[in-house]
Amino acid sequence: MDHGPETDGLHELLTAAGAGDRRAFDTLYSRLSSRLHAVALRMLRDADLAEDAVHDAFVQIWRNAGRYDRSRGEVTAWAVGILRYRALDLLRRRGRETVADPVIVADLADQAAAADPDSPAAVTTPELPGRLGRLDSCLAELSDGARGSIRLAYVDGLSHGEIAGRTGQPLGTVKSWIRRGLAALKECLER
Repeated sequence: MDHGPETDGLHELLTAAGAGDRRAFDTLYSRLSSRLHAVALRMLRDADLAEDAVHDAFVQIWRNAGRYDRSRGEVTAWAVGILRYRALDLLRRRGRETVADPVIVADLADQAAAADPDSPAAVTTPELPGRLGRLDSCLAELSDGARGSIRLAYVDGLSHGEIAGRTGQPLGTVKSWIRRGLAALKECLER
């Protein structure tokens, strides 16, 4: 797999953190925390819960840094996966599942199951494969712009402005793709 300089830098920081290097972990935290916070805020829609999820995720990242396997994904995706587990745990513990958007929850479960087939989400949700298949079908119905923007927002945790910068599209176009794409996903999943 071809890795860019940012990806390689994050991998080096995580590897060093896995060996107990606290400075590397601090640097890793400063490079990833805002992205993880954006993902947590979108999932939880509560600033305090989002901070708790990010804190819990970084505790888990510190504890598991030595077990990171680069062949299973990039550092950012791995960290976002950990954050999602923590956020879902917080939602379950606080009984707030109904607050989360069902499209986002389905996506999160998809990511969790893909990241770890032995995860509780994969084991305890028997209808998950069907739901994931439906989500994939619904995502396939979206335009490339909408599908890509939604993934950048909800999987990679990028802000609308970051997505506009990455895709070279005007901010209003990106917002429109995401808004209409989420509405289309919701409608598709309710059919």
